[in-house]
Amino acid sequence: MKTTTLSAAASGTFKLGNDLAIHRLGFGAMRITGKGIWGEPADPEEARRVLRRSIELGVDFIDTADSYGPEVSERLIGPDQWAEVGRPEYIQQCVEMSLRRLRLERIDLYQLHRIDSKVPVEETLGVLKELQHEGKIRHIGLSEVSTKEIEHAQKIVPIVSVQNRYNLADREHEDVLNYCETHNLGFIPWFPVAAGDLAKPGGPLDQVAKKHNATVAQLSVAWLLHRSPVMLPIPGTSSVNHLEENVAAAILTLPKEEWQKIELAVAK
Repeated sequence: MKTTTLSAAASGTFKLGNDLAIHRLGFGAMRITGKGIWGEPADPEEARRVLRRSIELGVDFIDTADSYGPEVSERLIGPDQWAEVGRPEYIQQCVEMSLRRLRLERIDLYQLHRIDSKVPVEETLGVLKELQHEGKIRHIGLSEVSTKEIEHAQKIVPIVSVQNRYNLADREHEDVLNYCETHNLGFIPWFPVAAGDLAKPGGPLDQVAKKHNATVAQLSVAWLLHRSPVMLPIPGTSSVNHLEENVAAAILTLPKEEWQKIELAVAK
């Protein structure tokens, strides 16, 4: 891989809702918390260095949530076990507290972490719509949803992004990605780095990564950026070195034929 200045800008840009331009390669702040996404990080100062370095590297799309820690991730980002809860009063509280911890007047993109099967989605999205009208949320996204759920949600409030599990080895939500491409919605793949036999030493990804003087993680993220122009990967880490490696994926390019060989290896 050629050595050049690291910058998330090399990943290109995407406009959320056609008005909010971001670099396609972002950062997932889930892993700056403690073990099991619970409590404080083992090295809080390193977590802060990761956040500062991500900004220096041009990252302007950071995924966080009140449930990461809980609250730990947002406190670290602000200057100096998950449950599906979709009750309107709880959602409103979460937004208000996120604004307070992050010291913001508005959250540019608020992702509904999960649809609560015990609460009508009209009620959950309804309160987000009200908060949007109040100027506390700019855009609304969904997480772990089907195309049918996206279409239903769009009838309630405009949706600009979807966050589903997706990587080179796990493409269960291919139909959702295709839907996002068709409708110009940002697709945020969580668990973006391929694992298992595909990524093990001597495996297909490992062989190609070594050929290009890259890591398997870099190759995984680079493939995501190659796969679709609406793809917005948010690889997370608690290490500055790994952060820089992840951002370097934005400048890792392979011939189309080589990407195709990798995809065929996955399909076998």
